[in-house]
Amino acid sequence: MAKPKRPEVGEKLRGHDKVARIPVKIIPTVEAPKKPDWIRVKLANPSEVAQLKDTMRSKKLYTVCEEAACPNLPECWSDGTATFMIMGDICTRRCPFCDVAHGRPNQLDKDEPRNTAETIVNMNLKYAVITSVDRDDLKDGGAGHFAEVIRETRALSPNCLIEILVPDFRGREQIALDTLVKDNPDVFNHNIETVQRLYKAFRPGSDYQHSLSLLKDYKARRPDIATKCGFMVGLGETEEEVYALLDDLKAHDVNIITIGQYLQPSKSHAPVDRFVHPDEFDRYMEYGKKLGFFSIWAGPMVRSSYFADRQYYGEPCPKPVRGKNPISEADLKAGQLKKGGC
Repeated sequence: MAKPKRPEVGEKLRGHDKVARIPVKIIPTVEAPKKPDWIRVKLANPSEVAQLKDTMRSKKLYTVCEEAACPNLPECWSDGTATFMIMGDICTRRCPFCDVAHGRPNQLDKDEPRNTAETIVNMNLKYAVITSVDRDDLKDGGAGHFAEVIRETRALSPNCLIEILVPDFRGREQIALDTLVKDNPDVFNHNIETVQRLYKAFRPGSDYQHSLSLLKDYKARRPDIATKCGFMVGLGETEEEVYALLDDLKAHDVNIITIGQYLQPSKSHAPVDRFVHPDEFDRYMEYGKKLGFFSIWAGPMVRSSYFADRQYYGEPCPKPVRGKNPISEADLKAGQLKKGGC
């Protein structure tokens, strides 16, 4: 059997080449399941999307909307919002749920912080989300680059709120925290992604407790800054495990929660275990409200950066778009939904 390919600097690995080295092997899906009626996205205005793409490419910028194949791209981009992905489009991790390419990243672009800030000005954003790939090759995990983007954005758009969605900075968390408590955002976000039991399979190279501690340690240093965390369902977790995860996030002083349905980016990625019914998402929101989170959004199409400004202000989560004949959870449990979808 041929050894998994080792990429050259700047080369992108996707699909099988990306996940070949992870501890839990992924068996390629033969036939992708059909999506139920509650998995719907709104159509984009092609001219608006094209204009935003031209703006990004002119500044050599990337968006996680494109690189991670986010299903909300049409709706968010047509609304004039986007989530910037800094430090390149090649990640040093191999998470099998994620569509971002793996490999050995290029050197940081020293002009990227300024270019990002100028694009935020040109788009007239009042709320900007800045995320990144994992950069385990950098001594500070990229925290300094985040700080530069924050400084440049504050200088050009002093009234724009800034949310950073950071990697786990594993092995570099202290230097990263030292950096980001000085050049601080308005929201410090780190996604834990899944329940503890599934970490080995879906977050190789990461650690459940470390992600929790990162959020709590930042909050301890900057109690005035909102902390935020998101995760997916439909990977094989139980409802009880989701409640336990919410308990852990509350115990680690997280303020804002997002929960969404996992959707398989390709047949080479981790398969969808099940499509979670909207009624179950509603139960998660109710449980989170009882725990006292400032804001909790849970729904099939919810993502960490989906209308992030509305999450920040504590607005209610939008209800999923349904088909003409919505299926109840009782029908789903009774087996009236065909295998793999409706």
